[in-house]
Amino acid sequence: MNALQGSVALITGASRGIGAAVAVELARLGAQCVLTARTQGGLEETDDAIRAAGGQGATLLPLDLARAKGEELDMIGPSIVQRFGRLDILVHAAGVLAKLTPVAHIMPRDFEEAVAVNIAALWRMIRTCDPPLRAAPAGRAVLLTDGVVAAPHAYWGLYGFGKAAGEHLGRTWAAEVASTRLRVNLADPGPVATGLRGTAMPGENPATLAQPADVAPAIAALCLPEETRNGAVVRLRAR
Repeated sequence: MNALQGSVALITGASRGIGAAVAVELARLGAQCVLTARTQGGLEETDDAIRAAGGQGATLLPLDLARAKGEELDMIGPSIVQRFGRLDILVHAAGVLAKLTPVAHIMPRDFEEAVAVNIAALWRMIRTCDPPLRAAPAGRAVLLTDGVVAAPHAYWGLYGFGKAAGEHLGRTWAAEVASTRLRVNLADPGPVATGLRGTAMPGENPATLAQPADVAPAIAALCLPEETRNGAVVRLRAR
Protein backbone atom coordinates (compact mmCIF):
# COMPACT_ATOMS: atom_id res chain seq x y z
CA MET A 1 0.00 0.00 0.00
CA ASN A 2 1.24 3.49 -0.80
CA ALA A 3 2.42 5.52 2.19
CA LEU A 4 -0.44 8.02 1.99
CA GLN A 5 -3.22 5.76 0.70
CA GLY A 6 -6.58 6.95 2.02
CA SER A 7 -5.32 10.36 3.14
CA VAL A 8 -6.53 13.72 1.87
CA ALA A 9 -4.13 16.58 1.13
CA LEU A 10 -4.79 20.26 0.47
CA ILE A 11 -2.09 22.01 -1.57
CA THR A 12 -2.16 25.77 -2.18
CA GLY A 13 -0.28 27.37 -5.06
CA ALA A 14 -0.78 24.09 -6.90
CA SER A 15 -1.06 25.35 -10.48
CA ARG A 16 2.69 25.50 -11.11
CA GLY A 17 6.14 25.40 -9.58
CA ILE A 18 6.76 23.75 -6.23
CA GLY A 19 3.08 23.49 -5.30
CA ALA A 20 2.29 21.56 -8.48
CA ALA A 21 5.31 19.28 -8.10
CA VAL A 22 4.42 18.49 -4.47
CA ALA A 23 0.84 17.72 -5.47
CA VAL A 24 2.08 15.19 -8.04
CA GLU A 25 4.40 13.60 -5.46
CA LEU A 26 1.70 13.36 -2.78
CA ALA A 27 -0.72 11.85 -5.29
CA ARG A 28 1.97 9.34 -6.35
CA LEU A 29 2.19 8.34 -2.69
CA GLY A 30 -1.56 7.67 -2.66
CA ALA A 31 -3.10 10.90 -1.33
CA GLN A 32 -6.34 12.31 -2.65
CA CYS A 33 -5.31 15.87 -3.50
CA VAL A 34 -7.36 19.05 -3.32
CA LEU A 35 -5.62 21.74 -5.36
CA THR A 36 -6.10 25.47 -5.11
CA ALA A 37 -4.57 28.33 -7.11
CA ARG A 38 -5.70 31.28 -9.17
CA THR A 39 -5.91 29.68 -12.61
CA GLN A 40 -8.24 26.87 -13.65
CA GLY A 41 -6.00 26.01 -16.59
CA GLY A 42 -2.93 25.62 -14.41
CA LEU A 43 -4.81 23.41 -11.97
CA GLU A 44 -6.00 21.23 -14.84
CA GLU A 45 -2.40 20.84 -16.00
CA THR A 46 -1.41 19.69 -12.51
CA ASP A 47 -4.32 17.27 -12.49
CA ASP A 48 -3.15 15.89 -15.84
CA ALA A 49 0.36 15.43 -14.39
CA ILE A 50 -1.08 13.64 -11.36
CA ARG A 51 -3.01 11.22 -13.56
CA ALA A 52 0.03 10.66 -15.75
CA ALA A 53 2.00 9.73 -12.63
CA GLY A 54 -0.62 7.15 -11.67
CA GLY A 55 -2.43 9.22 -9.05
CA GLN A 56 -6.16 9.55 -8.64
CA GLY A 57 -7.80 12.62 -10.13
CA ALA A 58 -7.59 15.74 -7.99
CA THR A 59 -10.32 18.08 -6.79
CA LEU A 60 -9.72 21.54 -8.27
CA LEU A 61 -10.53 24.73 -6.37
CA PRO A 62 -9.70 27.87 -8.39
CA LEU A 63 -9.26 30.69 -5.88
CA ASP A 64 -7.38 33.99 -5.89
CA LEU A 65 -6.02 34.30 -2.37
CA ALA A 66 -5.37 38.03 -2.83
CA ARG A 67 -9.02 38.76 -3.57
CA ALA A 68 -11.00 35.94 -1.99
CA LYS A 69 -13.41 36.84 0.77
CA GLY A 70 -12.50 35.63 4.23
CA GLU A 71 -15.61 33.48 4.50
CA GLU A 72 -14.65 31.68 1.28
CA LEU A 73 -11.29 30.70 2.76
CA ASP A 74 -12.83 29.80 6.10
CA MET A 75 -15.08 27.23 4.40
CA ILE A 76 -12.25 25.30 2.69
CA GLY A 77 -11.54 22.97 5.61
CA PRO A 78 -15.18 22.18 6.42
CA SER A 79 -15.95 21.68 2.72
CA ILE A 80 -13.14 19.15 2.35
CA VAL A 81 -14.32 17.27 5.42
CA GLN A 82 -17.90 17.32 4.13
CA ARG A 83 -16.79 15.78 0.85
CA PHE A 84 -14.07 13.37 1.94
CA GLY A 85 -14.70 12.93 5.65
CA ARG A 86 -11.19 14.01 6.62
CA LEU A 87 -8.19 16.24 5.96
CA ASP A 88 -4.74 14.85 6.74
CA ILE A 89 -2.25 17.16 5.05
CA LEU A 90 -1.82 20.86 4.32
CA VAL A 91 0.99 22.07 2.09
CA HIS A 92 0.90 25.86 1.83
CA ALA A 93 3.02 26.74 -1.20
CA ALA A 94 1.13 29.84 -2.36
CA GLY A 95 3.09 33.07 -2.29
CA VAL A 96 3.62 36.32 -4.13
CA LEU A 97 6.84 38.22 -4.79
CA ALA A 98 5.08 41.59 -5.07
CA LYS A 99 7.88 44.03 -6.00
CA LEU A 100 11.56 44.27 -5.22
CA THR A 101 11.94 47.85 -4.09
CA PRO A 102 13.44 49.94 -1.29
CA VAL A 103 11.35 49.76 1.86
CA ALA A 104 10.72 53.51 1.69
CA HIS A 105 9.31 53.10 -1.82
CA ILE A 106 6.81 50.30 -1.13
CA MET A 107 3.45 51.32 -2.55
CA PRO A 108 0.25 50.71 -0.55
CA ARG A 109 -1.31 48.45 -3.18
CA ASP A 110 1.78 46.24 -3.34
CA PHE A 111 1.93 46.11 0.46
CA GLU A 112 -1.71 45.08 0.68
CA GLU A 113 -1.24 42.31 -1.91
CA ALA A 114 1.80 40.95 -0.08
CA VAL A 115 -0.08 40.93 3.23
CA ALA A 116 -3.15 39.30 1.66
CA VAL A 117 -1.28 36.41 0.04
CA ASN A 118 1.81 35.87 2.19
CA ILE A 119 0.28 36.50 5.63
CA ALA A 120 -3.53 36.70 5.70
CA ALA A 121 -4.08 33.68 3.44
CA LEU A 122 -1.77 31.57 5.60
CA TRP A 123 -3.63 32.67 8.72
CA ARG A 124 -6.90 31.70 7.06
CA MET A 125 -5.49 28.31 6.01
CA ILE A 126 -4.42 27.64 9.58
CA ARG A 127 -7.87 28.65 10.88
CA THR A 128 -9.79 26.47 8.46
CA CYS A 129 -7.50 23.44 8.49
CA ASP A 130 -6.56 23.23 12.18
CA PRO A 131 -9.63 21.30 13.41
CA PRO A 132 -9.58 18.48 10.82
CA LEU A 133 -5.78 18.22 10.90
CA ARG A 134 -5.86 17.80 14.68
CA ALA A 135 -8.52 15.12 14.27
CA ALA A 136 -6.53 13.20 11.65
CA PRO A 137 -4.62 10.06 12.70
CA ALA A 138 -1.36 11.75 11.66
CA GLY A 139 -2.10 15.32 10.63
CA ARG A 140 0.78 17.08 8.89
CA ALA A 141 1.21 20.69 7.78
CA VAL A 142 4.13 22.01 5.74
CA LEU A 143 4.47 25.73 5.13
CA LEU A 144 6.98 27.02 2.59
CA THR A 145 9.41 29.65 3.83
CA ASP A 146 12.54 31.30 2.44
CA GLY A 147 16.13 31.87 3.50
CA VAL A 148 15.61 35.62 3.13
CA VAL A 149 13.92 35.51 6.55
CA ALA A 150 17.21 34.68 8.26
CA ALA A 151 19.37 36.76 5.91
CA PRO A 152 17.53 39.90 4.73
CA HIS A 153 18.58 41.33 1.37
CA ALA A 154 18.25 44.90 0.15
CA TYR A 155 15.03 45.46 -1.81
CA TRP A 156 13.50 42.17 -0.64
CA GLY A 157 11.70 43.70 2.34
CA LEU A 158 8.19 43.37 0.97
CA TYR A 159 8.58 39.67 0.26
CA GLY A 160 10.82 38.94 3.23
CA PHE A 161 8.61 40.46 5.90
CA GLY A 162 5.65 38.38 4.68
CA LYS A 163 7.71 35.21 4.83
CA ALA A 164 9.05 36.18 8.27
CA ALA A 165 5.52 36.72 9.56
CA GLY A 166 4.42 33.41 8.03
CA GLU A 167 7.33 31.59 9.62
CA HIS A 168 6.45 33.05 13.03
CA LEU A 169 2.79 32.08 12.64
CA GLY A 170 3.78 28.58 11.61
CA ARG A 171 6.19 28.00 14.47
CA THR A 172 3.69 29.42 16.96
CA TRP A 173 1.03 27.08 15.59
CA ALA A 174 3.47 24.21 15.98
CA ALA A 175 4.02 25.10 19.64
CA GLU A 176 0.27 25.19 20.21
CA VAL A 177 -0.31 21.70 18.76
CA ALA A 178 2.77 20.07 20.30
CA SER A 179 0.68 17.90 22.60
CA THR A 180 -1.52 16.64 19.73
CA ARG A 181 -0.88 14.24 16.85
CA LEU A 182 -0.55 17.15 14.41
CA ARG A 183 2.96 18.09 13.29
CA VAL A 184 3.67 21.48 11.71
CA ASN A 185 6.96 22.23 9.99
CA LEU A 186 8.38 24.81 7.61
CA ALA A 187 10.36 23.98 4.49
CA ASP A 188 12.90 26.26 2.84
CA PRO A 189 13.49 24.76 -0.62
CA GLY A 190 16.40 27.06 -1.44
CA PRO A 191 16.92 28.41 -4.98
CA VAL A 192 14.49 26.61 -7.29
CA ALA A 193 13.59 27.37 -10.90
CA THR A 194 10.09 28.74 -10.36
CA GLY A 195 8.16 31.60 -11.92
CA LEU A 196 8.67 33.68 -8.78
CA ARG A 197 12.42 33.12 -8.91
CA GLY A 198 12.48 33.95 -12.60
CA THR A 199 10.74 37.26 -11.99
CA ALA A 200 13.13 38.16 -9.18
CA MET A 201 16.28 37.01 -11.02
CA PRO A 202 15.60 37.48 -14.75
CA GLY A 203 19.29 37.17 -15.66
CA GLU A 204 19.71 33.81 -13.93
CA ASN A 205 19.90 30.62 -15.98
CA PRO A 206 17.13 28.37 -14.61
CA ALA A 207 18.99 25.31 -15.88
CA THR A 208 21.59 25.90 -13.15
CA LEU A 209 18.97 25.62 -10.39
CA ALA A 210 17.11 22.78 -8.79
CA GLN A 211 13.77 22.10 -10.45
CA PRO A 212 10.47 21.88 -8.53
CA ALA A 213 10.40 18.12 -9.05
CA ASP A 214 13.82 17.89 -7.39
CA VAL A 215 12.62 19.31 -4.06
CA ALA A 216 9.09 17.84 -4.09
CA PRO A 217 10.07 14.45 -2.58
CA ALA A 218 11.68 16.11 0.45
CA ILE A 219 8.61 18.25 1.04
CA ALA A 220 6.30 15.26 0.62
CA ALA A 221 8.41 13.35 3.14
CA LEU A 222 7.50 15.97 5.76
CA CYS A 223 3.87 14.93 5.22
CA LEU A 224 4.39 11.26 6.04
CA PRO A 225 3.03 9.74 9.26
CA GLU A 226 6.55 8.81 10.37
CA GLU A 227 7.68 12.45 10.39
CA THR A 228 8.03 13.37 14.06
CA ARG A 229 9.59 16.82 13.94
CA ASN A 230 7.42 19.75 14.95
CA GLY A 231 8.15 23.46 14.59
CA ALA A 232 11.30 22.82 12.57
CA VAL A 233 12.54 25.00 9.73
CA VAL A 234 13.89 22.39 7.36
CA ARG A 235 16.46 23.62 4.83
CA LEU A 236 16.07 21.34 1.85
CA ARG A 237 18.63 20.07 -0.57
CA ALA A 238 17.58 18.83 -3.98
CA ARG A 239 17.88 15.09 -4.44
